[in-house]
Amino acid sequence: MSFASVAGAASASAPRRVCVLSVHTSPLEQPGTGDAGGMNVYIVQTALRMAARGVDVEIFTRATSSGHDPVVELAPRVLVRHVEAGPYEGLCKDDLPGQLCAFTAGVLRTEAQYPPGHYDVVHSHYWLSGQVGWLARDRWGVPLVHTAHTLARVKNAALADGDPPEPMVRVIGEDQVVAEADRLVANTEAETHQLGELYGADPTRTVAIPPGVDLAQFTPGDRVLARDALGIAPDAQVLAFVGRIQPLKAPDVLLRAAAELLARDPALRQRLVVLVAGGPSGSGLAEPAALQLLARSLGIDDVVRYLPPVSGARLAGVFRATDVVAVPSHNESFGLVALEAQACGTPVVAARVGGLPVAVADGRSGLLVPGHEPAAWADALAEAVRRRAELAPGAVAHAQRFSWERTTDALLTTYADAAAEFAARRMPVMT
Repeated sequence: MSFASVAGAASASAPRRVCVLSVHTSPLEQPGTGDAGGMNVYIVQTALRMAARGVDVEIFTRATSSGHDPVVELAPRVLVRHVEAGPYEGLCKDDLPGQLCAFTAGVLRTEAQYPPGHYDVVHSHYWLSGQVGWLARDRWGVPLVHTAHTLARVKNAALADGDPPEPMVRVIGEDQVVAEADRLVANTEAETHQLGELYGADPTRTVAIPPGVDLAQFTPGDRVLARDALGIAPDAQVLAFVGRIQPLKAPDVLLRAAAELLARDPALRQRLVVLVAGGPSGSGLAEPAALQLLARSLGIDDVVRYLPPVSGARLAGVFRATDVVAVPSHNESFGLVALEAQACGTPVVAARVGGLPVAVADGRSGLLVPGHEPAAWADALAEAVRRRAELAPGAVAHAQRFSWERTTDALLTTYADAAAEFAARRMPVMT
């Protein structure tokens, strides 16, 4: 089912209260490091907009610090509940399947404190949460809506060099959640096809709802002022990578392409600035200084600047200061960074993988590159810099096709439709 048909469909009724499950990463964490990324942004932005429509949202996540309050109000009508499941620290994402029983118990015990029917729908994010949502759905008698965000079989088919494959426990877990969910929310039509072809998903229970961008926060602005705030010269040529530093996201591709650009034009070294904004994550945690070592070995460490993960107005400032943003991921279910950059009027050069051909309009808002060869990326980056004045208006126009308001409207319609279908299946057949 397409986004247009979902967004335009008449829903039965909006839910009163939504249970959102995000086991492995909290919406309170800073995107761009650890396991926090686009999924965190997705959960926060849609929760805030549901609350603005009068829907109560309760987000369950694993407590990772004794300093966390059991319940935190993220915003009016939006609660974050920290569930104790395993030690606060020292567990990586791959360790969490062993804590799903404890996490599920915490979720079920919370609901048991309220009268039956406290939640109208469960929305799980990532396969770990889907396992919990499956049990909650059966216990509470409400529909389960699941968003995978990434898929193991897709990731394993496009691994970066040295990146370990996703484990079989995840593949099996995803199979189970896909089979049980009442609705599967994909980011793109391509992902709906992947769910069908690789996981046997029922197409009548699969909907494509693209993520959005905060069009009030990410807007074009004064590039000179943005550069001044970062200590960058007005005439610099600025290329940027924004995101988690791990092999999957492939920040090394930007560094290798920058080295190629300098080899072609040594005089460029006087003006080139390569920004890397983010922190180590996933398998990148094994070698947290690997990117710095690569820059040194390529002889470009003098032009590379590292920024900590930033969000909101500070992130918009990074995009405004940049000539071109690179998104060279080996796999990307959508690519929120690409949308946010384009909303600021900054063209994007992205890998032609996953949802990035939807997030980036090739030739109009940026350029898509097949593969990850440094020479091809150097060509595309140089072309995007030359065409920046032409591509920038197209970038803004393309980003404005996406908004969190549209995403939220489509999700609420999906919830209502899933609830109506779920109720109809549970009604006794009259004879």
